[in-house]
Amino acid sequence: MFEGQPQSKIDALMKADPEFKQLYQQHKKLNKKCMDAGLGVLPIDDVTLGQMKREKLLAKQKLLRIYESALN
Repeated sequence: MFEGQPQSKIDALMKADPEFKQLYQQHKKLNKKCMDAGLGVLPIDDVTLGQMKREKLLAKQKLLRIYESALN
């Protein structure tokens, strides 16, 4: 998600901002579940998968907002 960004900045932000850390972990968990569902490893229905993808996108958008405001 933060390709090309220094991992040290992301790690520092996770230590400094509990909301960022929680969202980062939530996004990572949802990403894994969506990938597993796509591979057929996690059998879930399309409605649940769609909901998980929306939650993942919202988490990503919030993470990016927090990251960008931390840089300024």
